[in-house]
Amino acid sequence: MSSIKITTILLLLLAITNNSFSQEQSITPNYLGVELRSVIEAVSSITGKNFIIDPRVRAEVTLLSSTPMSTEAFYEAFLSLLQVHGFVAVQAGEIIKIVPDSSSRQYPGYPNLEGAANDDIVTQVIKIQNISAAQLVPILRPLIPQYGHLAAHSGSNMLIVSDRANNVDRILNIIQRIDQSDDSDVEIVNLNYASAAEIVRVLTVLAKAPRPDGSASQISLVADTRTNSVLIGGEQNGRLKIRALIAHLDTSLEEGDTSRVRYLRYADAEILAGKLLQHFSQQNRTSPNNSQSGSNDNINVWADKQTNAIIVNAPPKMMRSLMGIVDQLDIRRLQVLVEAIIVEIVADRTSELGVTWATDGSNNDNIIGATNFPSMGSGVIQLAAINNNNNINVNPATLINEGMSIGVGKITKEGTSFAAILNALEGIADTNIISTPSIVTTDNEEASLNVGQEVPFVTGSFSNTGSTGGAINPFQTIQREQVGVNLTITPQINEGDSILLEISQEISNISQSATGAVDLITNERTLDTTVIVGDGDILVLGGLLEDQLRESNQRVPILGSIPLIGTLFKSKKTAKVKTNLMVFIRPTILENPEQATYETNKKYNYIRDLQIEENKIKQLRKFRGQDIVGNTEIPVLPEITN
Repeated sequence: MSSIKITTILLLLLAITNNSFSQEQSITPNYLGVELRSVIEAVSSITGKNFIIDPRVRAEVTLLSSTPMSTEAFYEAFLSLLQVHGFVAVQAGEIIKIVPDSSSRQYPGYPNLEGAANDDIVTQVIKIQNISAAQLVPILRPLIPQYGHLAAHSGSNMLIVSDRANNVDRILNIIQRIDQSDDSDVEIVNLNYASAAEIVRVLTVLAKAPRPDGSASQISLVADTRTNSVLIGGEQNGRLKIRALIAHLDTSLEEGDTSRVRYLRYADAEILAGKLLQHFSQQNRTSPNNSQSGSNDNINVWADKQTNAIIVNAPPKMMRSLMGIVDQLDIRRLQVLVEAIIVEIVADRTSELGVTWATDGSNNDNIIGATNFPSMGSGVIQLAAINNNNNINVNPATLINEGMSIGVGKITKEGTSFAAILNALEGIADTNIISTPSIVTTDNEEASLNVGQEVPFVTGSFSNTGSTGGAINPFQTIQREQVGVNLTITPQINEGDSILLEISQEISNISQSATGAVDLITNERTLDTTVIVGDGDILVLGGLLEDQLRESNQRVPILGSIPLIGTLFKSKKTAKVKTNLMVFIRPTILENPEQATYETNKKYNYIRDLQIEENKIKQLRKFRGQDIVGNTEIPVLPEITN
C-alpha cells in the first residue's frame, strides 16, 4: 500500500471520535488532491459497505469539512463527491458498484426512494392519473441528465424514471402539481331556431383556426339532429365561449327573410333539390292535417348548376327542417378501390409421329399402294403428281406437314416409283398471364373498366360473277366486337367495414392468329356474382382447373398392328392441355382524402419507378455501345411533392 493511501486511511480513522453523550461516530474528513480509490477504501472501512470499482473510476478529489459529521452524512458527502467527478454508486444487493455516469442506466439501482441517499441511483415507476403520460415526457426530459432515463408506457399510462434520488424526488413533486383533474365536462345546448348540424359546421371551422400560442383547441362539438341540440365537450372556459357563440347564432329569422342560398360540398344540387321537393310534396299528401302542411305549399327549392348551390324559399319555421335534411345529405361519400387479380396459366404439349408412302407401276400412273393420313398433310401422292406434271406454280413445301420431314424414294416416268416421308413434331406452349385491373368508384355507384381492342368478324359475303364479260362486284360484311378485359362493379359499404360487391367480369382473347377476319376463334370467360368482402381482404371469385388429353391414332387395319413393320402403316398424335384460371378481388375503402392520396401515389410512383429504371438500362446500353437507335429516353412522370 502506498504511503498516500496509508496516510489518508490513518487520517480518517483518527478523525473518528466517540461522543460521550451518544454512541454514534463523528467524522471530520479533510482530503486535498487525494486519489479517489484511496477515499473509497477509507469509506468502506468506516461505513462497513462493500464496493466494486469500475476500472474507469480514476480521479484526484478534494473533500474538506470544518465540523464533524455522522457516518450517514459522511456517506452522502461521498456520494456527492462521486457525482461531481462523473461517477455514481449503484446498489446491487449487499454490494455497491462504483461506475461512470454513462453506465448507470445499465444497473437497476434502488427500486424506490425509501432507504436511498440523495445521490443514489433510483428507478421509479410513476402512475399518471389524469393526463397522458406521453404528454409529460417532452416537459420533463430537459430535467433528466444524459445518463438518466425517462420513458412513457402508453398502455398503462405510466412513466419510468431512472436518476439520482434527489432528482427523482423533484420529478415526483412536479408531476403531482401537473397531474391534476381538470374541469372538463360535456354539456348539451338545445337550439330553438338554428340547425344543429349547421352550427357545428360553422364552429368546427372556427375551432380549427390556430391559437396565438400555437396550441390546438380542446373543445369537441357533436350535432344531435334528432333533438336539434349541440353537445359541447372540453374545459369550462372553452365551453363558455362556445355557448356564447351558439346563443348569438341561434336567433330567429326575420319574417320577411324567407330565402337562403346553400352551397353544397359533395351532393349534386339538381338531384338534391328534386329530393327536397319530392319529400315535402309527399308529406303534404300523407299528412294533410299536419300543422306544418299549410306552409309546405310555400316551399320552393331551385338548383344553381354553375355554383352547385340550392336556393331555398320557405317560412322561417320550415327553413330549419330543410337545412337539417341538407346537412344529412350533403356529406362526403366513401369511395372504394377495387382491384381484380386475374391469373391464367396454360401448359400445352403436343407430339406427332407418322409415315406416309406411295408406289406406282411402270409406264403408267396407276398406284400400286399408298398410305395417306389426314393429320400428316397431303402426303407424297401430291408431291409425285407435281414432279410428273412439272407443275411449277405450286410450292411443294406447302404440301408438307409442320415439324421435321425426312423423305426417301425415287420418282420417274419409267420403271417403278417409290417415295416415303417421315413426319415428326413436338410442340410446347406455355402461357402465364397476370392481369390486375383496378377501378375507383363511389359507394353505391356502378363503375366499369374496359381494356381491349375491336376485332373484325366476317358475318357475310357476296360475289356477282354475272355472264361472260359481266361486271364483278364482290363484298363482305364485317362486324367488330370488343375483345379484352371488361370489369363492371357496384360496391355497397356495410356496417363493420364489409363491402357488398356486385361484379360482372368478362375476359376474352383471340386463341389463334389469322391473316383475315374469317374463322377467328375467341376464348371468353365471364363471371357474374355478388359477394361480401372485408376491407382490404382478398377473396377468390371463381376459377377453372382443366386438364385435357387428346390422343389420335390412325392405322391401316391388320398391317398397322404388325411389330416394327406396322410403323409404316400408322400415325399417332397426342395433345395435352392444362389450364389454371383464377380470379381474385380485393376492395379497399378510401375513408378520407389522405388514404385516397396514398393509394394514388403508390401506383403513380410504381409507374414512375419503372420509367426511371428503363431509362437507366438504356443509358447503360448506350454506354456499352449497344444502343443503335440513339437517344430514346422514355418520358418520366413528374415527381409528386406532397
